[in-house]
Amino acid sequence: SPEVLAAFEAAKGFMPVDEGLALYAAAVEAGGLGLPLLEVGTYCGRSTVLLADAARRAGVSALTVDHHRGSEEQQPGWDYHDPDTVDPELGVMDTLPLFRRTLHRAGLEDHVVALVGRSPQIAALWNTPLALVFVDGGHTDEHATADYEGWAPHVTEGGLLVIHDVFPDPQDEFTGQAPYRVYLRALASGAFTEISCTGSLRVLRRTGTGV
Repeated sequence: SPEVLAAFEAAKGFMPVDEGLALYAAAVEAGGLGLPLLEVGTYCGRSTVLLADAARRAGVSALTVDHHRGSEEQQPGWDYHDPDTVDPELGVMDTLPLFRRTLHRAGLEDHVVALVGRSPQIAALWNTPLALVFVDGGHTDEHATADYEGWAPHVTEGGLLVIHDVFPDPQDEFTGQAPYRVYLRALASGAFTEISCTGSLRVLRRTGTGV
């Protein structure tokens, strides 16, 4: 709807509209499986708005995982740092209040469960099948690999694995090579088949076993 798109565009974040619409289409499709939709990497809730509206339409929940202290490229001194995300008292990043503000303004708070913590710790406790996993967390090999290994096994048969910031060009080593390597691993596993590509967003369907 225009309202949801406006909320998406008003939120802090880095996802362009065409990739957001592709994510939304994937979330709507996956919602038809009747299982939760989960994203890794909340930041200020820009993409969460899309997952939440898709979840609302399907009658399921959207879950979002983040420690809210910012990933590597969002720290002071890096190109993606935003001083408005720094807690003035503690002097460290804290995007949780901004995320909650985004959801409140979009009227979608009741459709989202925020899991505040580090992705591997939460994934280690997880045992519920998921209709969609959207990987958009840290961009180092350590973090991207941990997100894939922690969450991809929970994608149900026919469900979708969505990976953001997939950049094949080696010049994009810091911003997109780790997600690209995870994307290649998912394809090589035989468990996932690519069904769409929009910008740096890849949508894969679970069609086999293993990870």
